[in-house]
Amino acid sequence: MHHASIRTADIHRAIAFYEQLGFSVCDRFTTGYTLACWMEGLNGRIELIQIPQPKPAPDAFGDEHYVGYYHLSFDLTETTADLPTWLTDLKAQFADAGIPFKILLEPHQQQIGDRVYEVAFIADADGLPLEFIRQL
Repeated sequence: MHHASIRTADIHRAIAFYEQLGFSVCDRFTTGYTLACWMEGLNGRIELIQIPQPKPAPDAFGDEHYVGYYHLSFDLTETTADLPTWLTDLKAQFADAGIPFKILLEPHQQQIGDRVYEVAFIADADGLPLEFIRQL
């Protein structure tokens, strides 16, 4: 996959958020009438697109009847020894930077097929769910 595209109400706030996750801007550009950028990190690439006069995003995580984009998932198996410690450190890092941080689902173990994973969800700068997963 080349990239996942995220529409944001405030591209500068979104960039600051994703930089805390370890992403960095690799290209800035405009798309039609608005600001955009590509960011790389966590073994992937995202595109942020600022939306003028944005409307609130639907609650993809909380609305059990929602259909459509649900979340991006980042595999931290090779990055961290355990998800709870990583999330605690990340929360402190966001606090130090003065950036809001919301945990949607605390780390827990989940069996998927014949594998067991640690799984956690946080909300990005616009409230969109992000999953972090680590194979045990």
